[in-house]
Amino acid sequence: MKAEDLYTVLQAPVITEKSTIAGENNQVVFRVPLEATKPQVKEAVEALFKVEVKAVNTMRVKGKQKRFRGMLGKRSDIKKAIVTLADGHSIDVTTGL
Repeated sequence: MKAEDLYTVLQAPVITEKSTIAGENNQVVFRVPLEATKPQVKEAVEALFKVEVKAVNTMRVKGKQKRFRGMLGKRSDIKKAIVTLADGHSIDVTTGL
């Protein structure tokens, strides 16, 4: 995978209370494109952060229906990847790449 593609696979870290708790278990949560696969996510994390990835779990989060100015609209669907790192490896997502 080309270097430019690595940056498109990992869109942003997910900073929530739940992802912070997961960080204590050596896990990091990223927002990824809907078409991204687990091997692509693993390759991107290992190349960009120089860490060893133990496992990758993905989930699709359906967008909520919201009302705006009386019209019913829908927020975009997103995909999240929970990356489990090998023992002895860590990523500080708050500092950026």
